[in-house]
Amino acid sequence: MAEVGLRPVEDSDLDALFEQMRDPESVRMAAFVARDPDDRAAFDAHMAKVRASPEVTIRAVTVDGRLVGSVGSFVVDGDAEVTYWIDRSCWGRGIAGRALALLLASVRVRPLFARAASDNVRSLRVLRRAGFAVVGTEISFAGARSAEIEETILRLDEPAKTPLTDV
Repeated sequence: MAEVGLRPVEDSDLDALFEQMRDPESVRMAAFVARDPDDRAAFDAHMAKVRASPEVTIRAVTVDGRLVGSVGSFVVDGDAEVTYWIDRSCWGRGIAGRALALLLASVRVRPLFARAASDNVRSLRVLRRAGFAVVGTEISFAGARSAEIEETILRLDEPAKTPLTDV
């Protein structure tokens, strides 16, 4: 099994992360994304802001040392939330689940929330396996789809699983 790891995001990661976060299929699945995923200046400004914020934990996700995405936590309206983005070439290999487990072991804030497009079955499965429970849904505008869609809201109250837990 490949070794999934987390490390701080480095300047040298930004080109690859930008490309991952503008992949059309990934953008469609994520649904709630930057206004224009192809706007490099906006991406750079956003990454500079989140990397400098004490309320944000952002980590590069690696597989056998190779950058494959990012995972993080942030605060919105007083609630801590998680997010992750894995390169589409790595989908279906359990990487998101292992990266999320590693993040949850280091981010001890509870409750912790997550959101996903309700039709993003894979992402919802990753979150449920990590211990998140569905607490509701809402209709929100998804810029990637130029439409209002249903978004599932999940909550984690339990202590973090260890990174060795099979998620």
